[in-house]
Amino acid sequence: MLASAAQGVSNAASGAAKWALSKAIQCGPIPKHVAFIMDGNRRFARKTHSQLAEGHSAGEKKLQETLQWCLDLGIQEVTVFAFSIENFKRSEEEVHYLMDLAGKKVKELISHPDFRVRNRIRVYGDLRLLPSELQSSIAEAMHMSRNNPGAVLNICFSYTSTHEITHAVRKIAEGVQGGYLKPDDIDIDLIEQCLYTHGSAPIDLLIRTSGEIRLSDFLLWQSSTSCLAFLDVLWPEFSVWDLYKTLIQYQYNYSRMMQLRETLSNSKPSRTKDADSENRVAGFISETRSKEAAFMESLLPETRSES
Repeated sequence: MLASAAQGVSNAASGAAKWALSKAIQCGPIPKHVAFIMDGNRRFARKTHSQLAEGHSAGEKKLQETLQWCLDLGIQEVTVFAFSIENFKRSEEEVHYLMDLAGKKVKELISHPDFRVRNRIRVYGDLRLLPSELQSSIAEAMHMSRNNPGAVLNICFSYTSTHEITHAVRKIAEGVQGGYLKPDDIDIDLIEQCLYTHGSAPIDLLIRTSGEIRLSDFLLWQSSTSCLAFLDVLWPEFSVWDLYKTLIQYQYNYSRMMQLRETLSNSKPSRTKDADSENRVAGFISETRSKEAAFMESLLPETRSES
């Protein structure tokens, strides 16, 4: 009985401390966009003598918990590295399990009230590499939530940054070859418009768990001016205290980050485009968006594509 009472007091004290630190953090600048490299599921399974699938399941539950923490703090956009193209090299059994898990979780998101009417889901990656049923589920989730005004969850699945950049460059090259663009139309802004992440806010804070100090081909272009936090904790063991610690690090570096972004923005190579160039670029981007929309619509289940 005494032990139970002591545990209750401890939990209350911990809850009060979390509330106080959360409020203190919210007095400072809060990142608009946070990205996560959720590393350590397999090591967690080995550490706890569990099946590999249990490690991935624990990681998925941690993601749900972390998204709620972010919402509570006012973070409006989160991007997670869920499945690298390199992960296709893992065992057939593990890849099959991860595809199955992704399909189930996307279907859960489709039926979740927050994502039906409030929050938005986007998936970044080469969907053509995925099973057709998973492609359809992803397309339905994105279609269903596309106009929702709330927070945004970006899921990088079948993704690497080098693949993304290569895809953008190839798209622009095809635009030049097809007569939509001229070589002089190409600049940094055009490349960014052709990345999967066009339309996303700049990444303010990128967090990687598991103790590894590398980006593993994740958002290399987008994180050039981000605050990077590498934590020596496995993803399923990531806690709200770890999140608070990274936010304090972000706030400590905030002024220097903003100065760097301003400096880089002012020093970005600029070239005055004439009206013809602007019209070509606008036409190319419009055509590109139309093709992207048509591709996603082609993946929708028939009942959705008809609505």
